Amino acid sequence: MASIKIAGTVDDSVVDGEGYRFTIFTQGCPHNCIGCHNPQTHDFDGGHVEDTDNILGTILDNPLLQGVTFSGGEPFCQPVPLADLARKIHQHGLDVWCYTGYTIEQLLKGTPQQVELLKELDVLVDGPYQEWKRDISLSFRGSSNQRVIDVQKTLKGNDIVLYDV
Repeated sequence: MASIKIAGTVDDSVVDGEGYRFTIFTQGCPHNCIGCHNPQTHDFDGGHVEDTDNILGTILDNPLLQGVTFSGGEPFCQPVPLADLARKIHQHGLDVWCYTGYTIEQLLKGTPQQVELLKELDVLVDGPYQEWKRDISLSFRGSSNQRVIDVQKTLKGNDIVLYDV
């Protein structure tokens, strides 16, 4: 049993990754990107604490889900409970996507806990949202500097492998 501070969840998202997804919006973000889609998630004192086992139970109650997406806020500010949750999600055959304002290069040089969370992900949408690079034609990202990365192939090959959307 672990707890996590979240702003909220969405039970059946189709915009936060491929297929029907359960999206967890973590609370707290250091990036403060101009034009952020979720500014209410920035305050580290906001949101509420939730038990990850309760979240997992809600996820497993929906047989239509393809996976779960960690969004924010900044998920990598709470890497320990999210890595544990990602492991449990994978045990039930679902995939895990994550949005972050960090680049994968920064995360690979981050704390051991951040690297551990990274290792549990299938897809990472990395980089800060940059309003001046906004492009609504892009799949699953808001600005052209952001990348949709196949994390497992990237970690195996030590070279960035973009996810084929």
